[in-house]
Amino acid sequence: MATPLSHPQRRPPLLRQAIKIRRRRVRDLQDPLAQTAQELEPPSHHLSPEERALLYEEALYTVLHRLGQPEPSHVREASELLQYLQEAFHMEPEEHQQMLQQVQKLEKPIFCLKATVKQAKGILGKDVSGFSDPYCLLGIEQGVGVQGGSPGSRHRQKAVVRHTIPEEQTHRTQVITQTLNPVWEETFILEFEDISNSSFHLDMWDMDTVESVRQKLGELTDLHGLRRIFKEARKDKGQDDFLGNVVVRLQDLRCREDQWYPLEPCTETYPDRGQCHLQFQLIHKRRAPAASRSQPSYMVHLHLLQQLVSHEVTRHQAGSTSWDGSLSPQAATILFLHATQKDLSDFHQSLAQWVAYSRLYQSLEFPSSCLLHPITSIEYQWIQGRLKGEQLEELTASFSKLLAYGLSLLRQFRSVFPLSVPDSPARLQSLLRVLVQMCKMKAFRELCPDSTPLPRLVTETLRTGTVQWFHLKQQHHQPMVPGMLEAGRALLSLVQDIIGDLHQCQHTWNKIFQNTLKIDLFSMAFLELQWLVAKRVQDHTAAVAGSPMSPEMGESLFQLYVSLKQLCQLDPGPTERDGVLALDGFHRWFQPAIPSWLQKTYSVALARVQRAVQMDELVPLSELTKHSTSAVDLSTCFAQISHTARQLDWPDPEEAFMITVKFVEDTCRLALVYCSLIKARAQELSAGQKDQGQAANMLCVVVNDMEQLRLVIGKLPTQLAWEALEQRVGAVLEQGQLQNTLHAQLQGALAGLGHEIRTGVRTLAKQLEVGIAKHIQKLVGLKESVLPEDAILPLMKFLEVKLCYLNTNLVQENFSSLLTLLWTYTLTLLMEGAASQRSCPLASSRLKTALQNLEICFYAEGCGLPPAALHTNTFQALQRDLELQATSSRELIQKYFCSRIQQQAETASEELGAVTVKASYRTSEQKLRVELLSASSLLPLDSNGSSDPFVQLTLEPRHEFPELAPRETQKHKKDLHPLFDETFEFLVPAEPCQKDGACLLLTVLDHDTLGADDLEGEAFLPLRSVPGLTGPEEPGEVPQTRLPLTYPALNGDPILQLLESRKGDREAQAFVRLRRQRAKQASQHAPRPGR
Repeated sequence: MATPLSHPQRRPPLLRQAIKIRRRRVRDLQDPLAQTAQELEPPSHHLSPEERALLYEEALYTVLHRLGQPEPSHVREASELLQYLQEAFHMEPEEHQQMLQQVQKLEKPIFCLKATVKQAKGILGKDVSGFSDPYCLLGIEQGVGVQGGSPGSRHRQKAVVRHTIPEEQTHRTQVITQTLNPVWEETFILEFEDISNSSFHLDMWDMDTVESVRQKLGELTDLHGLRRIFKEARKDKGQDDFLGNVVVRLQDLRCREDQWYPLEPCTETYPDRGQCHLQFQLIHKRRAPAASRSQPSYMVHLHLLQQLVSHEVTRHQAGSTSWDGSLSPQAATILFLHATQKDLSDFHQSLAQWVAYSRLYQSLEFPSSCLLHPITSIEYQWIQGRLKGEQLEELTASFSKLLAYGLSLLRQFRSVFPLSVPDSPARLQSLLRVLVQMCKMKAFRELCPDSTPLPRLVTETLRTGTVQWFHLKQQHHQPMVPGMLEAGRALLSLVQDIIGDLHQCQHTWNKIFQNTLKIDLFSMAFLELQWLVAKRVQDHTAAVAGSPMSPEMGESLFQLYVSLKQLCQLDPGPTERDGVLALDGFHRWFQPAIPSWLQKTYSVALARVQRAVQMDELVPLSELTKHSTSAVDLSTCFAQISHTARQLDWPDPEEAFMITVKFVEDTCRLALVYCSLIKARAQELSAGQKDQGQAANMLCVVVNDMEQLRLVIGKLPTQLAWEALEQRVGAVLEQGQLQNTLHAQLQGALAGLGHEIRTGVRTLAKQLEVGIAKHIQKLVGLKESVLPEDAILPLMKFLEVKLCYLNTNLVQENFSSLLTLLWTYTLTLLMEGAASQRSCPLASSRLKTALQNLEICFYAEGCGLPPAALHTNTFQALQRDLELQATSSRELIQKYFCSRIQQQAETASEELGAVTVKASYRTSEQKLRVELLSASSLLPLDSNGSSDPFVQLTLEPRHEFPELAPRETQKHKKDLHPLFDETFEFLVPAEPCQKDGACLLLTVLDHDTLGADDLEGEAFLPLRSVPGLTGPEEPGEVPQTRLPLTYPALNGDPILQLLESRKGDREAQAFVRLRRQRAKQASQHAPRPGR
């Protein structure tokens, strides 16, 4: 017998009735924080022995009477499922066998096929209009198998349902008019006895009604419709048209099937007849187990699900792994079979899963994410009227209990979700998502309408939990021995734990609560905890103020002060809170302890410095680190002082300035104490040392240590943040007071250190100055046969050895200072040697070579002194002097004429007059042709106010043109603008004319009959510029050259002075006499200003 379940629009009266129940208000939701002080007792998921036996019987019955083909992921073997049930219910083998035999004796259920005809598509159009009026006939044929083993190989037979299935077992769907894609959505329950020889049959027909020809012609649309009219004329009136059929063997079906089946034709005329969408489910009716007969299907499935999930969780826990929410294939198979056989809807399955999981979550450990799927399913399918009163009450209770349990976990989230467990943040986030999704459900809003909004519940829960956590931590840190010092240490530990917790809230927990519920956990926790901390710290400091301040107590208070600063730095800001903080101005509670803090900082640093110097052996730490161990310890001491100052960071500007002054004063005092101690240590270690080199090593280390100390001291403004302090105290102190105080202290300490460093470096320099003086003295006194390069070798080797040694043992700053001292001293020695050897070119050449090599030595390829430090005024003057002194007399004469040619080129004034010449050189004849044209604006040197000028022409220097005698022009009487117009030719090769200093000297003289001729002036024409000497071509038109007259230098030329000092050189003496004579003549007739 079959029981049809109609389309949702034709639901039976029982299902159409609205279930009205009175919802009970759950006490936990009305007052969710009433049980904050005690743990919520989780609901029990354990069954009594009788209930367990009934449930086990139900599970065995489900496995033994399994129908259909298994799902791909399900277990096929019944023995494996029975073995799993025995383990899940903790049954002994004997008890299991006994129960199995009892179940096997129970009456079999009535096997049914729940068939739902969903829709069809692409069916044939049998009516004149091109559409059909389809309906379906369906039923189960029993006792006859389908030939060929598949519906496709079966012999097609028209009207198979009408001919093979009794009419009382045949079912019919509604008729859907005028469509090719009908939708039925009708469900039928079809009973059968043996699944192996039963087949499902469905025929689809087109309903034909008796119509007149006139009506049919009105529906005609095309020629195909006309053909259908003729075909129907040959058919019996009212006979329906066959559209196709579907035949399925039941033994080929799975427990649940949902697919499209092709409609098979009875002939090959129209093989493609469309498809039909069918859903099948193999279910039981009248099951024999007591649980099925006495309890609702939903409740039995809920208990079975609860039992199997509990087993899954405990089995994973036994294997030291956590359950991820995935059921084993055995559990999934059993639950699927039970729900299918009991015809439990998807909605009721999701409801059972939610109730079971929410209960088990409160007693077993498994991911809360397992609750999200049933929440989503219930929300998607929620219709309140589908549930009975007991089910609604059970769902309401599950909501309220899970909410209360979740809040209890959130209240203790610091211990329930510790960060020491890697997945704790994910588990907390999952719990919050479950609570959020649950409270958003339509079911929750309808069943729990008076529930407080979740964000408000969670916020109050977190606030209460934070206060409870604080009190637990306070009890945990309670000192075992009474006393102020122990109480301070306990309070310090408590504050540090609070800082650590706030860091966790800020960086981990706050993000989770903010993203899920828009709750700022960090700000809330900070405000609660700072108030609790402030009260206890203020009480403690008030109690300490009334007793003497011991060093231990001062250290404890300092650490507490620093911790409170760290706590206040976590303040989320005024935008996240209202009003002031309880910790505002907390530094005033610690003001009496400041003197003890400063004194202890200095005492500890001084003791460490003394210990470091006493243990120092004055040996460099390494090749790269040239200071000793005490300098490292001292740097660490100063860094610790700076760190203490930064930790203190006193908020009051004026008091902060005084504290900084004290820190700077103590640091500078320690620096000077260190200098005295390290020098004393060097004297102690060098006493009795016969090796002077070892004493020098120690002196180098001492100087390096002081230099390192100076670098450290120089960083004080940065380390103590003077710039920020100056901005803070600008409104409190007078302008310049900070500079006058702090910078004066610092500069005083740096000046003292600089003096100590210079003294040490000068001591090292004096040891080298003696050797340098000896080698320079030997250099000057060597024989003339020794070359300059060989003469300076001893000096260079001495410097190489000593400077390499000092470079190895001194830091770069001190080595540069030493080089500067030695360079200055060496230049002084060379200046003295150059002055004593002025008349000796050979000695001067040696000194010149020595200066050049010493410059290279002290520069050291960029590792020594920079060029700016080397090329001092003394060096440049010495270089010029030695350059001249080392030059031969002829080269000096040549240099003299080069300087006069340069003077000629720079002279533009014609106050002495000028001469005009034309000069050219013919290479083919090797002749220099000079045309002296005229002179002008000469000085009147005679008493009559005029002059008798003539010009003397000589090629200079004479040693280059020894065979060419001077030439003279005619003498012109009383003429200051003589026109000579005379030509002179000099037979001379081109080579000497192209040398430096080669020139034509034009000496204009005033002829005197009775005395010596007077000098009108000199002009120098460089021979290099003469046309014909600079190119291969013969000169063409020669241009005129106008040369202003010049006088020799009146103050004495250095080249002439140097030549004059060479008494044994006749050529030099003759040249000097002539030049002195011209200078003397020039001095007698020098022009007066304004001529």
